[in-house]
Amino acid sequence: MANEPHDHDHERGHGHGQSHGHGHSHDHDHDHSGNSELTEQQARVRALETVLTEKGYIDPAALDRIVQAFETEIGPHIGARVVAKAWADPAFKKRLLEDATQAINEDGTLGRVSDHLIAVENTAKQRHMIVCTLCSCYPWEVLGLPPVWYKSAAYRSRSVIDPRGVLKDFGVTLPAETEIRVWDSTAETRFIVIPIRPAGTEGWDEEQLAELVTRDSMVGTGEPLKASEVAR
Repeated sequence: MANEPHDHDHERGHGHGQSHGHGHSHDHDHDHSGNSELTEQQARVRALETVLTEKGYIDPAALDRIVQAFETEIGPHIGARVVAKAWADPAFKKRLLEDATQAINEDGTLGRVSDHLIAVENTAKQRHMIVCTLCSCYPWEVLGLPPVWYKSAAYRSRSVIDPRGVLKDFGVTLPAETEIRVWDSTAETRFIVIPIRPAGTEGWDEEQLAELVTRDSMVGTGEPLKASEVAR
């Protein structure tokens, strides 16, 4: 597969790198919950939106439609369908791991990907995490809008220094022998994690499997739902 991570320490740049989680633990200050209070940046965006609306430069209804499209049409369910197909179709998974952009685009039913997308697969021995250390590059075409914590300085820095600690903050505890690779997204290259297929899903079709796939599991910071957590 192209663009393997570096074998040495993660470079402080926009290249691709890996970390094995041997860094020191730090307080993880990103917020997983929905906080109704606006941050300073959100307040500025809201103020700018108000000014542009008053001047007639933008249409709030049009913005709402764009956001809704990302949440309901381009959201994580697109990536979930990709993962479900990879779980159910070994031939597709092979093509996906070789060239995710081409594999998704050639199918014709999974949407379109314009960025260079790379798929990496979790195994019992190796786990993957996605981060953008310099800004917030994100595979929006398959995962929709990025969560707030993905763009936070804490996640962007600690994912490289202490990925094992970050995963623990997300409720994912891995055996000490499990290798963790951190992939740094860029404006040209994005990543999607193919999580391990949950046990007890033998015989499930792609639609059922897609219900198990979470956004965080495709970023590498979470797990898919268990079979028992989805009504059949």
